[in-house]
Amino acid sequence: MAAPNPNIGADPRPVIRQLDDAAINRIAAGEVVERPASAVKELVENAIDADARRVVIEVAHGGKTLIRVIDDGCGMEGTDLPLALSRHATSKIDGSDLLNIRSFGFRGEALPSLGAVGRLSITSRASDAAHQIRVAGGTQEAVKPAALNRGTIVELRDLFYATPARLKFMRTDRAEMQAITDIVKRLAMAQPAVGFTLKDVTDGERIIFRADPETGDLFDALRGRLTTILGREFTENALPIDAERDGLRLTGYAALPTYSRGSAVAQFLFVNGRPVRDKLLIGALRAAYMDVLSRDRHPAAALFIDCPPDRVDVNVHPAKSEVRFREPGLARGLIVSALRHALAEAGHRASSTVADATLGAMRPAYQAPLGEAPTAPPEPRIYQMDRPSQQRSFVPPRGFAETTPQWSAPSARIDDPVIESDGPLGAARAQVHENYIIAQTPNGIVLVDQHAAHERLVYEQLKTQMAEHGVARQALLIPEIINLGSDAERLLDHATELERFGLLVEPFGPGTIAVRETPAILGEINAEALLRDILDELSDLGDSQTLQARVEAVLSRVACHGSIRSGRQMRADEMNALLREMEATPLSGQCNHGRPTYVELKLSDIERLFGRT
Repeated sequence: MAAPNPNIGADPRPVIRQLDDAAINRIAAGEVVERPASAVKELVENAIDADARRVVIEVAHGGKTLIRVIDDGCGMEGTDLPLALSRHATSKIDGSDLLNIRSFGFRGEALPSLGAVGRLSITSRASDAAHQIRVAGGTQEAVKPAALNRGTIVELRDLFYATPARLKFMRTDRAEMQAITDIVKRLAMAQPAVGFTLKDVTDGERIIFRADPETGDLFDALRGRLTTILGREFTENALPIDAERDGLRLTGYAALPTYSRGSAVAQFLFVNGRPVRDKLLIGALRAAYMDVLSRDRHPAAALFIDCPPDRVDVNVHPAKSEVRFREPGLARGLIVSALRHALAEAGHRASSTVADATLGAMRPAYQAPLGEAPTAPPEPRIYQMDRPSQQRSFVPPRGFAETTPQWSAPSARIDDPVIESDGPLGAARAQVHENYIIAQTPNGIVLVDQHAAHERLVYEQLKTQMAEHGVARQALLIPEIINLGSDAERLLDHATELERFGLLVEPFGPGTIAVRETPAILGEINAEALLRDILDELSDLGDSQTLQARVEAVLSRVACHGSIRSGRQMRADEMNALLREMEATPLSGQCNHGRPTYVELKLSDIERLFGRT
């Protein structure tokens, strides 16, 4: 006979219980402190809020066993320490206006959360005496006197020892240290006037990152800090950005298109000094470079948006890494227009890395055996490309004459009269392999890809014509009726912008849209698929570049077919006309796909290749 079920007849309703403070803090820690880097972020932000001018971060075993943050800020009194470890206790806001937040922290959750899952001690001095408080696994000790000159030291040991299940989700020490380094660097970008030092104290003491306080005006200080963090190569190839629209100001540096990256690792965005990873801003950055980079390349930039606190909500994510603008279209439009204007103002300029890559592709033909250093290089000193090409005998192309005096080597020259030029791209001296123009500048040479350069010039002309006269539209004999449900209204909100690019849509009953005209340049299209692509982009980014991208992609193909083809021989006056037009055309330093249109080599670089310096 089966045993009786003890639950029969019992009340099946779950019982509502009030969680104790320890459980509440551990739950909060799961949101606020995801990994050691999250703890570092919270503690360093507290130091910055305390007006620290120098912050030292010491970490052991990727932050799992020790995180120590030392600052020279205003400090806390002994009576403040127990309150600092209470949930939702903060000195940053008074709670009356959550849209007027001017500090990094404001929720009062970080310290009690850390104390609930690790062993936390705080030593601080605000006036005559220093005090210390300790808490481990939520159990708090009494405040006691301590020795400290100024500021605050927060020490967190054995993170997640009180919640061992969380330890299983930690990555390797190296991976956690890399995440901490990334966090510190982002905060250092946002605060150029503050000095930061990050140390690994696992075995001894090793400085991982150091940035001394920067002085000077906004751009000088920021440029110095970005040089320290991202390297001189970035700042030398980045354009200063300073634009303002309706109370929003955008500053920072954005790199030239030819200084692009294979991933988005060099994109740093800040709102009111707060590092964020916001999809609206990331989408705006991508849209600004849409016309000069292929889809597999990503721009490099450090951009700062500043606005009144009541125009942006920072309280929409547990880690405060996302924000919500009151006028998202304004923020997005500011980024897109400011960056496109700066890129256009750069004209034909290409990044110095193009020349560096060219020089890096060359190496001495002779290499000493491993471990052996010759006292003098062998003669003659020959240089070759990393990818050796087939050897060909010299055949002078048409338009060139070869003279071979007994005392000199063969040389080539243009039959046409030599044209001098003071332009940045110099004067054409030769065309080789019917595709590359060699021009001479006062201090070097320029090698131009004639097809890629002319492709950009034609493309810019087509875009100008489109902007002046609009996109030609073709009326559909029978309008296409598309049911989009609740998304119809959202699409109709952007009808004016879509019409500018040749797509005319109108309401046609509840949740239904009628497509009456489409861009003629696109030919026959699947209107429903296009509208749904536009809606997906609106949902993801708040704006859509799909239609513009498709129209400009067709213009790009037209420009490609209408430009000077590879293999065409050009006269000297044609080559020089191309150089002058490049100098006068925005974005001519890269083709429509983001590749460089020319390479400039300084005379000093060339002489170094041949060992003349």
